Amino acid sequence: MTKYIFVTGGVTSSLGKGIISASLAKLLQERSYKVTIQKLDPYINVDPGTLNPYEHGECYVTDDGAETDLDLGHYERFLNTATSQDNNITTGRIYQTVINKEREGVYLGKTVQVIPHITDEIKRRVMLLADKGDFDIVITEIGGTVGDIESLPYLEALRQMRRELGIENCLNVHLTLIPYLSAAKELKTKPTQHSVKELLQAGIQPDILVCRTEKPLTTELKQKLALFCNVDQKSVIEAIDASTIYDVPLLMLKEKLDLRVLKKLKLKTSQKPELTAWKEFLGRLKNPSHDIKIGLIGKYNELPDAYKSIYESFVHSGAANECHVNVVPIHSERLESDELGPYLDSLDGILVAPGFGERGIEGKIRAIQYVRENKIPFFGICLGMQCAVVEYARNVVGLKGAASTEVNDKTSHPVIDLMEDQKSIKTMGGTMRLGSYKCRIEKSSMAHKAYGRQEIQERHRHRFEFNNKYLKKFTDAGMITSGINPDTGLVEIVELKDHPFFVGVQFHPELKSTVERPHPLFVAFVKAMLKNKFNEKA
Repeated sequence: MTKYIFVTGGVTSSLGKGIISASLAKLLQERSYKVTIQKLDPYINVDPGTLNPYEHGECYVTDDGAETDLDLGHYERFLNTATSQDNNITTGRIYQTVINKEREGVYLGKTVQVIPHITDEIKRRVMLLADKGDFDIVITEIGGTVGDIESLPYLEALRQMRRELGIENCLNVHLTLIPYLSAAKELKTKPTQHSVKELLQAGIQPDILVCRTEKPLTTELKQKLALFCNVDQKSVIEAIDASTIYDVPLLMLKEKLDLRVLKKLKLKTSQKPELTAWKEFLGRLKNPSHDIKIGLIGKYNELPDAYKSIYESFVHSGAANECHVNVVPIHSERLESDELGPYLDSLDGILVAPGFGERGIEGKIRAIQYVRENKIPFFGICLGMQCAVVEYARNVVGLKGAASTEVNDKTSHPVIDLMEDQKSIKTMGGTMRLGSYKCRIEKSSMAHKAYGRQEIQERHRHRFEFNNKYLKKFTDAGMITSGINPDTGLVEIVELKDHPFFVGVQFHPELKSTVERPHPLFVAFVKAMLKNKFNEKA
């Protein structure tokens, strides 16, 4: 029988439920259990695809084309396994399903209510994931905090599942905050007590408390928490602030979180997690031989989570090269009028980030021209690749006024244009080119050297593409279209010769980089920056 673990949060949001869930899953995976993680998001949007990155951070896309919460990125990076549409459920999707069933007459004229219809649909979605993947353990993270109105149906579904399946098959891990008051020089347990009280009012007794703290928890404090929150003392787990999220699995192993969980679920605890590859990664991460500085040129830099997967990909690829990658965020709008040298001359390379819309585009294009002409390594992703095409069209191919029709639909040279199958679409949600698609790579290219193979699959999220009407003009002018979709002829990768590294990709490689499998393009980019930097010094 599949076992279910629900991770809830209290006191405040952004405590790290996703990281705790992923860390626990990693430890259980190391014990040879087949584990997956699911995120239940309380907002009414059907998915985060139409949300502004300032609102919700990046939109993470899965192989099957689902636009999902960024926490799924953590799940994949930690577990090294792909997620799907079933791993992220929103209130919007739950209600949409129930309302559609009501319209079809499925409920036979009954009054449709939160209980049982909404809660039944939540339970169905949780258990459906277990059935589809034949998992031993399903970890379900409930977004938001206990006490939020939006989270109540999810907590009620959890209460019902515990009653129906028994506490040996359905366990609650509650993540909460133990704040430190510097004036009193004391850790305070009262917020956690109130958080657990809220959970008890929903009919749920937490089985394990994971306590976020910036100071170690004393034995006396753990005893107090156990007493007032009605858990055994061994189930009060310290989650002290870590220098990197990748320390958390080892910290949870030290605190025996996985052991507590398995004993409560009455599962075997014989095989201890070794985490050999994980420890090797951390060793390289914390003991770099070199240091490089990369400029991340984007327009959502005020919220680092908007580019979360890119930042993490540099962590993975930096460790693979035994190098610390210092990412410097640069707002593209500043580059539209400011002098570029002060921003770019001190960098070892730049990455032009994905995005949508007109704002900041000209700053990205100016930066690309500067690094192309000054032989500074360049990597462009999605919109970054499209900006590289526009820049090359204007300044090398000689197409004056060339642009993307996303920015200027009256341009005389639409070198980037709306995809044919997108032209009749009016709605925005879930209508882009989404998910995993094939790409065939030219053998002699930088991309082939990075991947080491000709056939690859990468994830996409875009509406606009390279306009193949201009393909010959670009190739005649020296731009290499080194990656092509074999089914559609869509240009997936462009690059330039006689440059330390100049690669633009239409897809999102950052979405497939993990701790144990750093993405080859990011690894190659960091390697090229290192080579360029030290060759110059030599």
